[in-house]
Amino acid sequence: MTQSTQQWYASWFDTPYYHILYKDRDYAEAQVFMDNLTNYLNIPEKGKILDLACGKGRHSIYLNSLGFNVTGIDLSEQSIAHAKQFENETLKFDVHDMSKPYPDTFDAVFNLFTSFGYFEDESCNLSTIASIRDALSDFGFGVIDFMNVNYVIDNLVPEDVKTVEGIDFHQKRSHKDGYIIKDISFEADGESFQFQERVKAFTLEDFEALFEKAGVHLLDVFGDYKLRKYHPQTSERLIMIFK
Repeated sequence: MTQSTQQWYASWFDTPYYHILYKDRDYAEAQVFMDNLTNYLNIPEKGKILDLACGKGRHSIYLNSLGFNVTGIDLSEQSIAHAKQFENETLKFDVHDMSKPYPDTFDAVFNLFTSFGYFEDESCNLSTIASIRDALSDFGFGVIDFMNVNYVIDNLVPEDVKTVEGIDFHQKRSHKDGYIIKDISFEADGESFQFQERVKAFTLEDFEALFEKAGVHLLDVFGDYKLRKYHPQTSERLIMIFK
């Protein structure tokens, strides 16, 4: 077993329970975001998009339905196995570590819905941005859609229970040692489970430092999926466009 598959996200994202807990995510809002983003970036018709950490491929599939040539990559073999049923001539899925270069170039590389900052090894965050940079065509754009850490910390719900499909997911949230941490415990199928999500609490300044090291240029910052102006305290998202 390689080290990467021992990280928390490799085991948790590969369980069916992860997908049960988050099954009610607002995909209508996500589709509005995809519409706004592709229009704003003016991605050419049939342009190529790389969807980094694509999960089961829902956003890749939607982007493909808009007429783009899409490649979705994810570390989770089970998610990619699920996504592959939707492949066609202009939509493909691959198991790939996003901190490693992908052997192709694209008009846009998207890293959406806070799927950055999972790595225990800090250098992987920089190498992910470098990999995005190397996958961009001359006129391509990189997009990282991250949580706005200031807003998240101010609005952190320390503890709650979410019941989905008869499973009571006990969730505890904290901000510790530079990470936003969510501890999830539940019982299902006669077993007790405990998982922890850990995401590095990156601020805009932290990203700016990474971008500078990677030699990419930050072009625009938005604070929500309607691409409104970013406000450090009140915006829910931190959406960065760079090249």
